[in-house]
Amino acid sequence: MPILRSLFFFLFLFFSVHSEEDTPIARFRRYLQFNTAHPNPNYADPVSFLISQADSIGLQARTFEFIPSKPVLLLTWPGSDPSLPSVLFNSHLDSVPAEPDKWSHPPFSATLTLDGKIYARGAQDDKCIAIQYLEAIRNLKARGFVPLRTIHISYVPDEEIGGFDGSAKFVPSKEFEDLNVGFVLDEGQASTGDEFRVFYADRSPWNLKIKASGAPGHGSNMYDNSAMENLMRSIEVITKFRDSQFDVVKAGEAMNSEVISVNPVYLKAGITTPTGYAMNVQPSEAEAGFDLRLPPTVEPDLIKKRIAEEWAPARRNMTYEYYMISFGIGSYHPLMIIEKGPLRDYMGRPLMTLTNDSNPWWPVFKQAIEAAGGKLTRPEILASTTDARFMRERGIPTLGFSPMTNTPILLHDHNEFLKDTVYLRGISVYESIISSLSSFKGESHKMHSTS
Repeated sequence: MPILRSLFFFLFLFFSVHSEEDTPIARFRRYLQFNTAHPNPNYADPVSFLISQADSIGLQARTFEFIPSKPVLLLTWPGSDPSLPSVLFNSHLDSVPAEPDKWSHPPFSATLTLDGKIYARGAQDDKCIAIQYLEAIRNLKARGFVPLRTIHISYVPDEEIGGFDGSAKFVPSKEFEDLNVGFVLDEGQASTGDEFRVFYADRSPWNLKIKASGAPGHGSNMYDNSAMENLMRSIEVITKFRDSQFDVVKAGEAMNSEVISVNPVYLKAGITTPTGYAMNVQPSEAEAGFDLRLPPTVEPDLIKKRIAEEWAPARRNMTYEYYMISFGIGSYHPLMIIEKGPLRDYMGRPLMTLTNDSNPWWPVFKQAIEAAGGKLTRPEILASTTDARFMRERGIPTLGFSPMTNTPILLHDHNEFLKDTVYLRGISVYESIISSLSSFKGESHKMHSTS
């Protein structure tokens, strides 16, 4: 039996290689082989590949460059009633770096193993959905399906480094406004169980850098308000807050993504020497960095107040700066927090998409999942951050979703993989989603305004 299975697998690989453009798995593997990892992602080749795939199934293709050499690719399947708001499916072209020596297979080889695992950086995050969109449309077209609403697929650059030269430029543009988008599906995450996960919001990442200063001097003396003493007091206060948030999660009262997470990233202090540190010198400066993630239910001003009054108060010689980034526009304030992207929508509301019947798109999406034989878990806030926040800032209902069940969550991890059976099932799920959303008649105007 093992010999027969090995022979079958060899024949499968042989015919896959010799009919590379003819199977969904082969096309997926080809897309995975483009090295789009930062800091030097190859965008030109995957965009050319995607355009060739779009041409093969009769989709319109346009490319925009809001920043040179950082293309936004837009594919379009016109609906029979173009006056209706369109539906947009988004994914990003880029991927995070990989450490090849830590992988069992080269990260851009798209190796298919005997047990059906496809190893590649981006297999889950999120090159799978990029090709699944196309494969679903290919199958729908083959069955003669005609959408009522226009369907768009966008492929954007630089999501993994904040999206500021990608979606942050595309979404506010005239080109995007002309698409008349009424609903967006973006990336989600794998589910380790039998049910699909869906995300109605992202947490906002803040990078917090706290600096302390104090009197320098001989290490044998005792000092009040030394730099290290002041910084250690801040770390103690921050740690207590972190513990209080973590306790809520451990008690099962909230999910990890529903609380404020605070994680220490680095500590920098001391006078360096060729052999280490000058142990008899009291440093005059000390610095620590923290990664904060805020759910949209949290009022940002309250966190800023807590940082200024409790975590880094001026009375303890704490100095800091504040820099906020939103669509590339920054302004300095006395606190070093880097907020990556918008915190509220155009009406000042939290960046969340409703997951009840008050959002007319929600029951359509949910029923499409059920029609494909799937079931959704309780809607979640994504612990990390995606380009969905830029769509939500415009008031467009946007959900995060990637059709992966019974799959370990390996985004940004070593040996990222996706099983071939999971990938193929995802195509069927998108067939149901695309046909349902594009046939929806109830939402005849946009729910948002940018004026």
